[in-house]
Amino acid sequence: LLYSRKSDYKILRENLMHDLLLGREITVRALREQLQQYEIHLDPEQSAVMMLIHLTGRFSSMDQQSLDLMDFAVGNIAEEVLGEQFNVWFGRGPHECLVMFLQNQGTIEASQMSLEKLRISAETFREHVIRYLQGDLSMVVTPSFPFSELTTAYRRTLGSLVLSGPEEHKIIYMDMDKTLSKRPENDATQALEELYKPPVLPQLLETKQWEAAARKLNTVFDAAEQVRLSREHMYEMYLSVTNAFMYIAHKQGHLVHEIDHAGFDLHLAHQLIQSPEKLRRWATEMLAKLQEELSDQGGVQSRRHVIKQVQELVTRDTGQDLSVKMIADKVYLHPVYLSKIYKAETGEGLGDYMIRMRMERALYLLKNSNKKIYEITSELGYQNPQYFSKMFKKHYGMTPNEFRDQA
Repeated sequence: LLYSRKSDYKILRENLMHDLLLGREITVRALREQLQQYEIHLDPEQSAVMMLIHLTGRFSSMDQQSLDLMDFAVGNIAEEVLGEQFNVWFGRGPHECLVMFLQNQGTIEASQMSLEKLRISAETFREHVIRYLQGDLSMVVTPSFPFSELTTAYRRTLGSLVLSGPEEHKIIYMDMDKTLSKRPENDATQALEELYKPPVLPQLLETKQWEAAARKLNTVFDAAEQVRLSREHMYEMYLSVTNAFMYIAHKQGHLVHEIDHAGFDLHLAHQLIQSPEKLRRWATEMLAKLQEELSDQGGVQSRRHVIKQVQELVTRDTGQDLSVKMIADKVYLHPVYLSKIYKAETGEGLGDYMIRMRMERALYLLKNSNKKIYEITSELGYQNPQYFSKMFKKHYGMTPNEFRDQA
């Protein structure tokens, strides 16, 4: 089933952004195709600049619904203010801050973007947020970096945003020479390098090697407890571990707060990075929760949870342009794998289920409304009334007009 995905581009773009920030490995070719598919005008072979944004001022006291509206408004301001000079990709990141990528338009490399140009753009953007939304923000702006270094740049930039202290309403410009090349010195090197030695934690979690993942964590924290790590180094450890946990949870169709009600928030981070012992205890408990949730009865509960999500999406969006690929993106699974487990659990193909739900909705509208056939066709997401009539007849043995005349 191929339908327009315009209405779901925000979700699809945000899912892709989260995957990249959390360390998903993807080839340049595949990434380019996804960026083009979602109409994100960035080139994965060109350098980019990242801005992490934390809304402050009056935004801090807003409820989630109001914050969602503010996110949308801030994104519009970013597009309006920065869109004339840069290609912009804006969204909410996995660690509850806003993320924006910038690339120069045309053939000019982001590496040629001057610090002064960035400062002017960032200040203008902030001034517009203050003027039109009556709020404020803190922001960290990176130097340009290769797109392949996106995960590393995000981890270190987020650390600067969180560890900069309680002061609000400021813009931090990362050191142009040290953002990506900066490595811990002396004995701290060995402790952090344990994180990045293969097999890395995301690979162990993805293949459900739980005991090996536990040994990996113990090796990392054993090394950390032998040296004196700065808060910045501790935060890098925290981010590396949480990124791995979030990535595997999302890939299995779960949200973190469904596994651990505390989730991963920045207040929790400040508590955990006080010592390796606290961080080790939390990471070990979280790993056990992930194992329990993702390993149950061969994944029966996990699959049932995915099926429930899928059915809620389809019944809620019967009248929207929806496809198997869109649903798969929303539950963080490959379309082929999602179709396979849906058929195995329900005995019905996912595409067949989606069509059946549309037909049942069509039957209801024909019987209980005065809408014209072409209006119902459009409401159900079909582009062609003749095709809709053909599908309806296949299911009910008569055309929509014949059914309405009979009714």
